[in-house]
Amino acid sequence: MSSYPGPGPTQAREYDLAWIEEHIKEEQDAISILGEIREVVFGAQDGLVSTLAVVATVAGATSDQLSVLVAGFAAALAGVFSMAIGEYMSSKSQEEIYDWHITDEREEVHDRPEEAEAEVAFMFMEEGMEPDDAWDAASIIARHPDSLLATMVSKELGLIVEDPSGTPFRGAMFMGGAFAVGSAFPLVPYFFASGTGALIGAIISTGVALFALGAFKSRWTHRSWVTSGLEIVVLAAIAGGAGYAVGTVLPELFGFAVPA
Repeated sequence: MSSYPGPGPTQAREYDLAWIEEHIKEEQDAISILGEIREVVFGAQDGLVSTLAVVATVAGATSDQLSVLVAGFAAALAGVFSMAIGEYMSSKSQEEIYDWHITDEREEVHDRPEEAEAEVAFMFMEEGMEPDDAWDAASIIARHPDSLLATMVSKELGLIVEDPSGTPFRGAMFMGGAFAVGSAFPLVPYFFASGTGALIGAIISTGVALFALGAFKSRWTHRSWVTSGLEIVVLAAIAGGAGYAVGTVLPELFGFAVPA
């Protein structure tokens, strides 16, 4: 975020409002990106881990290269559509619920402004503001219906009147696309090798991609990029190891064998 040019003013009213506007816009843009980052990280991580788990499971049961690729592609394709549709439906449902609550608050501000003002004053007092100050602040805000609505929606519901996080369709595209990209890493080695060599290649390529994803995610957190990267790698190792164990144990457990 940009800092104020030169020494900062000592009084709030001395700040350049054009700079304040630009500063707020920068912060809003940064927040709006977080939703997309969440979708990309979640989609890519799930694509990497779930596809590696499928590949490891099938590789544990058979060394046939084509069988592993078919299973991996089927899992990847199903995951892309599942993640994209799931993200679209969940985001759309959330958006509709938010709109319903905001509409309800807007009606309260319009039909019962005194009640809305009292609620705002109470919430200010709950935050530690002195009662007289709380009532004064609420009274000033109540003179401006849009500000009163925004304050109620933010403090009472934890929402914002205009959500900058994007549309459900855009989120679905980010989620599905990220899943597709992530799914490619465990599959690529099987185009060039088979058996144990291909599985080791899949594990290495997936591990490197997961570590990079975790390190990338740490840019928006206070965690170390090394810790963040290793965390995802460990979780993937557990999933992949479990998948390989299932693939090797199940055929013997149920008394059948998959042709090598």
